[in-house]
Amino acid sequence: MDNQNISSHIDNLDNAQDFYTETPAHRVYIKAIGVGGGGNNAVDHMYKTGIREVSFVNINTDRQALQNSKVPLRMEIGDGLGAGGDPEVARQYAEECADKIATLFDDETQMVFVTAGMGGGTGTGAAPVVARIAREKGMLTIGIVTIPFLFEGQWKIRQAIAGADEMAKHVDSLLVVNNERLSDIYGDLDFINAFGKADDTLAVAARSLSEIITSTGHINLDFKDINATLRNGGAAIISSGYGEGEHRVTQAIEDALNSPLLKDRDIMGSKRLLFNLFFSREAQNTFRMSEVNEITDFISSINPDVKVIWGVAFDESLGEKVKMTILATGFDVTIKDGEERTPVPVQPKAEPERQGQGQVETIVFTPEQPAEVKPKPAAAAIDDHRITEEYGKGKIDNLFGGKERASYIILGDNQLDDDEICDLLEKTPTYRRDRKLVEQVKNGQTATTPPASEPAGEKGRMFSF
Repeated sequence: MDNQNISSHIDNLDNAQDFYTETPAHRVYIKAIGVGGGGNNAVDHMYKTGIREVSFVNINTDRQALQNSKVPLRMEIGDGLGAGGDPEVARQYAEECADKIATLFDDETQMVFVTAGMGGGTGTGAAPVVARIAREKGMLTIGIVTIPFLFEGQWKIRQAIAGADEMAKHVDSLLVVNNERLSDIYGDLDFINAFGKADDTLAVAARSLSEIITSTGHINLDFKDINATLRNGGAAIISSGYGEGEHRVTQAIEDALNSPLLKDRDIMGSKRLLFNLFFSREAQNTFRMSEVNEITDFISSINPDVKVIWGVAFDESLGEKVKMTILATGFDVTIKDGEERTPVPVQPKAEPERQGQGQVETIVFTPEQPAEVKPKPAAAAIDDHRITEEYGKGKIDNLFGGKERASYIILGDNQLDDDEICDLLEKTPTYRRDRKLVEQVKNGQTATTPPASEPAGEKGRMFSF
């Protein structure tokens, strides 16, 4: 073949429609979007630790927080001064930026994680809007959110649960991470590291999902399997566990089932279940056929009506360990009052344009005439039953003192003149003023308290407990 024919042959190959290229055929584009302070922290953590084939975006109403983020693509909504802790303000800012947000999904993205910390202003109010827009653009949309530690208080908890319930209406599947469960499992964490553990837990959830898609194996799972499990899946859980030594597969399964990501849910209550076992081909203790029986035992324990998809994949970093990742969906959704998640038809995507790599871009949007915002405290509609569902009755009794309303200690004039009693009450936080303390005050069990000679009158002072 002469040089001219060789050149012509190469040109024909370049233009061939059926020329096989492996990477585009197998690659799935995943985007992790952090909304608000908690979501931004989580996505920053994901970005630093690295998750294969995932791109990252941070959205916030706080300009300074965005400037401190290391994520390359950042979008400011509102005036850059934050939302003042008001979800309705953040929701309106996000709605005003809906067209800008929609451009995030004009590339090759197929799957979106929207992550946020529920309970504040921006994450609670704007994350459901971002999720709705992603889903309307045909994305498989997964919400990954946290709800607060108990010490953050009743109002923030109620606001967080209201935000999570709103989020559930606009995603295919929602994973809720209860920060209080982290404190139960990792009780020795200090204050700062507790919030870092929450960020890490969100990153683990996103990484676990992406690894199922991007890993290769003997029994391979792909995006279609994830899509079949998560699309319109409702409440979801995902967890990974590790095992080593004898019965390591069973250990990995049990470790996954004890994860804080499971939030006390029983996977047997799900309608769809996907799991993937990872092992290293380079391990001295090779994966044996006898270990497959441990997988079989696990599958046989599952209700036959549950749709089960499973696979076996490779992870050479595991050494002698194995890892089990479990994804379960189809639990009862937390949408209230008979509301239903509105199915969103998958729209055909236009031919995508590739975005530049490695560029730092801040998208600033300043509305010219922001409309007046009238806050609607959805948190007020969250009753104690919903809080109990998320935290457990024992926890709520401790938080609320087992009472539906405040009680009061009423001091008489003589008690008011007793500096030791007043000092004791003022230095004891309200949530720690228990009945033992009340009896101590009533009985005058202090060194300087004289017997009370008169009842509390108009001059009496009240302390709540």
